[in-house]
Amino acid sequence: MRSTYKIPESVLVVIYTPELEVLLLERADKPGFWQSVTGSKDSLDEALELTAQREVMEETGIDTQVHTLTDWHLSNIYEIYPTWRHRYAPGVTQNKEYVFGLCVPRSTSVTLAPREHLRYQWLALKEAADMCFSASNAEAILQLQQRHK
Repeated sequence: MRSTYKIPESVLVVIYTPELEVLLLERADKPGFWQSVTGSKDSLDEALELTAQREVMEETGIDTQVHTLTDWHLSNIYEIYPTWRHRYAPGVTQNKEYVFGLCVPRSTSVTLAPREHLRYQWLALKEAADMCFSASNAEAILQLQQRHK
């Protein structure tokens, strides 16, 4: 049974091209807030890779089975923004985020979930990192050059 509260474990999926352009999405609930694909586990027993696959499909329409989804074996613990804390159980103030990467051709079609995102854009690494509102998202993007082989 799914809890009425969000689980404070989530994924961050940096979607990028072989040329190291990064896909960023603008949040519908916070216009001007740009980010990579993110999302919480739907259940305590949902595997993180399945969470990443589901979130990428829901938010962009990109099928991770066609491309290589990579677990970066990196996690971050961060303070949940006060504006979103009501989604979590009382007293929950931190979230653990697990980072994945997904390399796709630049020609990959992106279909946004209109309730979640307004627009998308492909940006160079530094420009994408500078545009992210989340520090952990920006840091993951900047690590991409060393991780992409």
